[in-house]
Amino acid sequence: MFRILKVILILAVLGFVGLSGYAYLGDMTPQRSDVSEPVELNVGQ
Repeated sequence: MFRILKVILILAVLGFVGLSGYAYLGDMTPQRSDVSEPVELNVGQ
C-alpha cells in the first residue's frame, strides 16, 4: 500500500514540475496581426 502512495506522490510531483517548466519555458506568446475594417457611421440621419 505504501508503494502505491509513494509512486502516486512521485508522479504528482513530476507532473507539477513538468507543468511548471512548460509554463515558464514554453513559447506561449500570442501571434499578432494588424486588423483593419471599415466602419460606416449613420450620423445626422
